[in-house]
Amino acid sequence: MGLPTTTSQWVLAKKPTEHVVLSGPDATWTLKHDVPLPQLKDGEVLLQTLYLSNDPAQRTWIFDVDPERLYAPPVNIGDVMRTTRNLCKVLDSKAEKLPTGSLVNASLGWTQYGVIDAKGLLPLQEIPGLSIVHYLGAFGGVGLTALHGLTEIGHTTKDDAVVISGAAGGTGSMAVQVAKHLIGCKKVIGIAGGKEKCKWVESLGADVCVDYKSSAFVEDLKKATDGFVEVYFDNVGGSILDLMLTRLKKYGRVIACGTIANYNAAAGKNFGAEKDNRERIGNWFEIISSRLEIKGFILSDRMDLFPGYIKTLVQAVKDGKLKLGDENNTIVDTKFEEIPKTWTLLFEGANKGKLLTKLV
Repeated sequence: MGLPTTTSQWVLAKKPTEHVVLSGPDATWTLKHDVPLPQLKDGEVLLQTLYLSNDPAQRTWIFDVDPERLYAPPVNIGDVMRTTRNLCKVLDSKAEKLPTGSLVNASLGWTQYGVIDAKGLLPLQEIPGLSIVHYLGAFGGVGLTALHGLTEIGHTTKDDAVVISGAAGGTGSMAVQVAKHLIGCKKVIGIAGGKEKCKWVESLGADVCVDYKSSAFVEDLKKATDGFVEVYFDNVGGSILDLMLTRLKKYGRVIACGTIANYNAAAGKNFGAEKDNRERIGNWFEIISSRLEIKGFILSDRMDLFPGYIKTLVQAVKDGKLKLGDENNTIVDTKFEEIPKTWTLLFEGANKGKLLTKLV
């Protein structure tokens, strides 16, 4: 079989105001086939997507809001849906450092094949005993986010008690391990949905994991945070953030990583708008009275730190401090035509650890 000359792509067709739409006249994306691929130029490579990283942040890239308020350029109508990373195979190369057959991470988007400049791409090195997909998870965005958020943003130490929401997700599950096993925090409390996920979070190192789906959630969280805590790693925002503002010690720190609770909520242009069902923060005075520090961050602002972070995480695995295996990723075998459907599992609580799409 010869090299591909065309590709299929998922293209943004309409920006959703609430949940994405998978089919019909209001579908968020449209599927295009037989899109021509350009001829390779010197320094370029032809890539085939093997796996896709699925990230809640992708939802923010298609918000129907003022682009000036976004931290990254939006995906515009007619654009190929962007990804944080694809794990790809080099099918053809005119780049000396990337021979045919190499595996690389590249921001190729929801496309089968692509031709891109090889500058900045490096072949992924096999790690004995570990799947290459961990470069999209533990050694990719979720691991780097967990490490950066806890150390550089929250200045977390071994003397801190830490609460981590979304603790069964990709970033949250890595944050649990980093907090407990790398930093050595005195207490790590996870928040996750369901008894099974909570049990898994505790197996990763959390001293306790509280089930937000339980009718006793508020009381259970108060019990787990008795005496209050120093740090809250927030992946969800909304009502859980509001509650956690009351469970932090004076001078406590909030690491603001994500607000998935509101990503699919209708966002009016201002308060009081007729169509606006975002969860609000009612305990704002806690920030003042307890002198809390809330700091948001975007990982890509500090790409200079990535090589050091990856080295730290890889060494932690070799030293037995981080536990990695099949259970750290939820890998979904997916036909190209089903990519959006798999991505929406992020918002259904269907994944444990990092959600990955494996194209079949």
